[in-house]
Amino acid sequence: MIPSRRAFLLGAAALSAAVATPETVRALAALEATADWALATADLERDVAPRALRRVHGRVPDGLEGTLFRNGPGKFRRPGGSATHWFDGDGLMRAFRIREGEASVEARFADTAKRRHETALDAVVTPGFGTAGDARAQVGGPDDANAANTAVLPLGDAVWALWEGGSPVAMDASDLATRGGVTLRDDLKGMPFQAHPRIDPDGTIWNIGLAGDRMIVWRLNADGTLRSADVVRLPRASYMHDFTASARHLVVVLQPWVFDRDTMPFMTRFAWKPELGTQVMVIDKADVTRTRIFELPAFSYFHLGDAWEDGSGGIRFDVAAASDVRFALEGARVLVEQRGTVPGDPATLSLVTLHADGRAEFVSSGVTAEFPKANPRLAGSTRRLTSHVAGETGGRPLPTGLAVQDWETGRSDVFDFGDRQILEEAVWVPKPGLHGEADAWLVAPSINLDEGVTELHAFEAGRVADGPVVSWRADVALPAGFHGAWAT
Repeated sequence: MIPSRRAFLLGAAALSAAVATPETVRALAALEATADWALATADLERDVAPRALRRVHGRVPDGLEGTLFRNGPGKFRRPGGSATHWFDGDGLMRAFRIREGEASVEARFADTAKRRHETALDAVVTPGFGTAGDARAQVGGPDDANAANTAVLPLGDAVWALWEGGSPVAMDASDLATRGGVTLRDDLKGMPFQAHPRIDPDGTIWNIGLAGDRMIVWRLNADGTLRSADVVRLPRASYMHDFTASARHLVVVLQPWVFDRDTMPFMTRFAWKPELGTQVMVIDKADVTRTRIFELPAFSYFHLGDAWEDGSGGIRFDVAAASDVRFALEGARVLVEQRGTVPGDPATLSLVTLHADGRAEFVSSGVTAEFPKANPRLAGSTRRLTSHVAGETGGRPLPTGLAVQDWETGRSDVFDFGDRQILEEAVWVPKPGLHGEADAWLVAPSINLDEGVTELHAFEAGRVADGPVVSWRADVALPAGFHGAWAT
């Protein structure tokens, strides 16, 4: 077990009280200031070879077989210059594999042009979402800055590492080796393919890419080949990390964080203007030129849940909504600095209803939440359950638990590990042969701060409060990732 900082500081004080110098005082003060959650953004210096996970709790449910691929930043700091924002670390793909009751983990950095250039310099020099970069950067196009660090799209024997501003990066599903950037059509090379594609029950993949007040709507076949790419004009140029979809519509939420000036890093291009309110654009999947606009009060967001069409002709979706953009501007910097407190309040889970008559409603559950997810078998269809991470508090920006919200009853089913665990996004794994909405497991990794290692947990989606049905432990700590996907 790794000794706590408190124990270390007490021991150091006992040994050196009589000979304290200004240098040791400053060093101890810096150590004490480092947050206890610093493992979440610690640098991983090299790939992690496949290794077995040790089961530490419960038993493996019959039928739980497959791979949880997860992506997120894995390295931020280099001697010649470092990333200053959580969103700008080098992309690290993780694979948690469960087979015949055993589990393993491996991790590999995406071999991007950005990472190769910065490895040669031993400095982070490329401008990003919140990192300014410097004159040593080599950026001739979007993919030269592509960190491939945000999300995952499994496609057969490949897994795509997704970013926001450029192409997917294909990696081998079996060993995570990088195959290279994906060009969906020669004349669309380097066009943005965002981090949150939506997948229809028939396997059709929808995604968007942003260029100011224009948006490309991607439609792919289930094998990842391009079916169509259309340009849609937006009512305003708004920062957007996610969109959602119902059975018949795409839903684009335009928060009042709008383009203001052409500058870098990327986040400085936008100004928070709550007086504009939030707009929702609904696009007909069958004809993307057919659109509707709804008006809502101002809120900010990163993540939306799946949308569905209700019996009255309306559209509903859930959102992890915040009151401002301080986390993006300041909180994500605190995470990389590994000290300090995050300003503002955590996001709360809210339900939006877009009525057929043009009215729009926004109702908060009051439940602290991020990463809303739903059973993929019901993608675009009527549902009542949303999973999300929970336990985040003001000043401590990382979740400690998992919850499932029932929109019909208003009940929240919650399990909290306590503040010595950092829980990451959970994905739904439907149970073989069963078709109820709650007939699924929720699978998520965590960082155990006391043991200094990564763990993997599986919960019953319908009984989250009972805690994990099985937990495994690694012998290594991986930094906190962003998003994942399950593949069988």
